[in-house]
Amino acid sequence: MSTPVLLQQYKDKVVPALTEKLGYGNPHQVPRLEKIVVTSCMGKAPDRKVAVDDAVNEISKITGQKPSITFSKKAVANFKLREGEPLGARVTLRGPKMWDFLHRFINVVAPNIRDFRGISPKNFDGRGNYAVGFADQTIFPEIELDQIKRTIGFDLIFVTTAKTDNEGRALLVELGLPFRDIVKKAEEGAAA
Repeated sequence: MSTPVLLQQYKDKVVPALTEKLGYGNPHQVPRLEKIVVTSCMGKAPDRKVAVDDAVNEISKITGQKPSITFSKKAVANFKLREGEPLGARVTLRGPKMWDFLHRFINVVAPNIRDFRGISPKNFDGRGNYAVGFADQTIFPEIELDQIKRTIGFDLIFVTTAKTDNEGRALLVELGLPFRDIVKKAEEGAAA
């Protein structure tokens, strides 16, 4: 099996660039992308069980891996929710599947989003991990528009080994994640 394109780019370009930029003495100190978690919750859907099945099908098409179903931990009467009822779906991508998914997201999905101005650079958690949400699954080319039963929103969570948000952001920028301020600078540079 060949090495994913983005993993090779990480080894060849990102590690040396971050070693120099962040002043690491050892290339093994450079933060890595550990995993990408794709999650969706169908808590407000009136037909929650069918909606969870739809979410499982859509996420498996998007990621190429079957997600696990998440269940409620306690009952909430106001939401008509019982303990142990299915709520959503989640899949964790690691290794080659993670790198291939990220490569498709950066190079195919993000450029094809209508009126895309970049993703918000503010969604870091304080430990170098980044989360971004999308309201619609149709941004992925694997989804056939005529087969969609319902709109499914989902979150992408990029888990890194970075210790700070600045290190995590530097890693994701070097990998090519289209943050809003970077896209804006590129548009201004193209206009000039």
